[in-house]
Amino acid sequence: MRMLIKMRTTNTGWCSMFRLFLLVGALGLSAQASAQSNSIEQVTASQQGSNVIVKVTMKNPMDKVPLGFSTATPARIAIDFASTSNETGKSSVDINIGNVHTLNIVQAGDRSRLVFNLAKPLNYASVVENNLLVITIDGTGDVATALNSKGVPVAPLQANTGKQMLRDIDFRKGINGEGRIVIDLPSKQVGVDVHQQGNTIVADVLKTDLPEILRRRLDVTDFGTPVQTIETTAQGDNIHMVITPKGQWEHSVYQSDTQLVIEVKPIKVDPSKLTQGTQGYRGEKLSLNFQDVDVRSLLQVIAEVSGFSIITSDSVSGRVTLRLKDVPWDQALEIIMQQKGLDMRKNGPVIMVAPKDELLAKEKLEAEQKASIGDLEQLKTESFQLNYQKVASFKAAFGLSGSSPGIRILSKRGSAVVDERTNQMFVTDVPSRLDAVRQLVLKTDIPSRQVLIEARLVVATDDWSKNLGAQLGFTDLRTLQGGTAGFPVTGGTNAALTGTYQGVSDQTAQTAVNQRATQAFTQAGQFFSLPAAPIGGVNPGAVAVSLFSSAANRFLNMEISALEADGTGKVISSPRLVTADQVAAVVEQGTELPYQTATSSGATAITFQKANLRLEVTPQITPDGNIILDVEVNNDTQGVLTTAGYAINTQHLKTIVMVDNGGTVLLGGIYQETVQNSETKIPFLGDIPILGYLFKTTAKTKNKSELLIFLTPKIIADHIAVH
Repeated sequence: MRMLIKMRTTNTGWCSMFRLFLLVGALGLSAQASAQSNSIEQVTASQQGSNVIVKVTMKNPMDKVPLGFSTATPARIAIDFASTSNETGKSSVDINIGNVHTLNIVQAGDRSRLVFNLAKPLNYASVVENNLLVITIDGTGDVATALNSKGVPVAPLQANTGKQMLRDIDFRKGINGEGRIVIDLPSKQVGVDVHQQGNTIVADVLKTDLPEILRRRLDVTDFGTPVQTIETTAQGDNIHMVITPKGQWEHSVYQSDTQLVIEVKPIKVDPSKLTQGTQGYRGEKLSLNFQDVDVRSLLQVIAEVSGFSIITSDSVSGRVTLRLKDVPWDQALEIIMQQKGLDMRKNGPVIMVAPKDELLAKEKLEAEQKASIGDLEQLKTESFQLNYQKVASFKAAFGLSGSSPGIRILSKRGSAVVDERTNQMFVTDVPSRLDAVRQLVLKTDIPSRQVLIEARLVVATDDWSKNLGAQLGFTDLRTLQGGTAGFPVTGGTNAALTGTYQGVSDQTAQTAVNQRATQAFTQAGQFFSLPAAPIGGVNPGAVAVSLFSSAANRFLNMEISALEADGTGKVISSPRLVTADQVAAVVEQGTELPYQTATSSGATAITFQKANLRLEVTPQITPDGNIILDVEVNNDTQGVLTTAGYAINTQHLKTIVMVDNGGTVLLGGIYQETVQNSETKIPFLGDIPILGYLFKTTAKTKNKSELLIFLTPKIIADHIAVH
């Protein structure tokens, strides 16, 4: 079964690689036909010169070197083991040797992967010895040479035909999105033919055999470079490689020692140009093919092509093998300098080439000489009048506000005096530092742009209430009319019936009754009094029914009251303010509530607490004309009265948002909904279906409230009055 694995390398490449590996492992786990045939038992690391030697001990012997690849961003080396489990008991190993930091051991399904986390991109080579895999990581960044377990270099593999075999094929992503195919050749003398064929790049490595492990098709689409696939096959006595890019691209080829690099760069399309490409290199293209040539002679060849005079330092030495085809001369010069640790400085038509450390030391010496000359330079005094900025804001730059000397723009001999009354400053220093002060004043002493900010604070309310209640009473007036109160009971006994103890006393003439029959419907005669409660000071509506005897001396009274109220409201506050760029502005309106507090002496004092609408905004104008608003809004109102004073209802919002000039943004809303159901009833009687409403009062209340905040900032150039 053949499985194609796509690899992605980004700034979060480890996470993406790990997730991809788990996915592939899960698929492999479901499809595997047999259990793991090998396992990783132990991993050790040591240093030999500039190399880091990693020995991986396996449970069973290995028949071939496992597949691996490396990435440049981030710098990592990954080696895959098929049908292998992790039996080390560890998922991470701290190496911390040279540029090799840590090792992660990841198992997914029947596959395991070793991932080396590096400080910079490095090359590696590996060799199998029975059940031991020896990985050699070259710490210098040059081509790695495989070492055996005893530290002895291993010669390149030889085929039965006697031809040398290719060592490795690697793919890396550059920092500018270019794809690099790195071919590790057996020796410097191997011939390579690289040319563009249609929309592909073809590379033929002559008279070289291809190991079985390198006969594969790599899908590198997810790396995000122009390169999509790399297919390597054996073709007769040669190796045939087909690189398939996508989109607009250009390629270059260069060789350093035994390492051949094919670089495919994306072209940034410029519609104003007829031709695209070169990625910033503008030199005349050239082709070079040198074997073990002196670096100084190679620089002289580039000098003849470029037309520049190249001066080479005496410390530039060494030899290089280089093969370039149709590469701009300035790119060729950069490749040579990268390979030999050189740098250059351009002065008109002259280019100075020297080792990086030598150039840095020379520039440091020149800077020290200039500093010593500055100590002897004559001081001058100059006055600066500020028109828009306050002179006090420059104190930090002159070291007059106790700030760190590191941010001063004056020399150690310089001094400054500021006069806040006239808004002037007087600076004494060498002329070069006076020029710096002059430039600082020129760039900062400018009128600030202003911003008009219009706010809309909308408070919308929706209230609904419903109350329902009843009153039921009985009155017997026969005593007042000369009769006998109550109802006959066996044994010549009567029983009086009314709503209260006081009502019984009134009916039986036990107390003086000064009531007329028409006033009989009183609290004393009520059985139940559960009327509907008023809402907002409005009394409920009522309907009353009275049943009485033909003599009008016995009354049964009933009153049903009900009230339903709906209310909507909207309160709009519209504060406006104008402020300068990056200057906070505050506007507020409201009341201050007094509170009585105790002082430390035991006396009482009056303090005030604000309950107001407050808007604080700090605008920042961006270079593209938008506005960043740092907003804080308080909408406080007076609440209920408590024993300690009035409570304050608070609505607060604080945020940072970017708005188009003249655009409107809804910062947010505070939505509140209160639903309340209450019921007061006579036990048992209030639970009777339908009739129970005569023995209870019910109330339902629903209140909705929403606060919406709108802001509209506008950049103003001239004075605008705020109405």
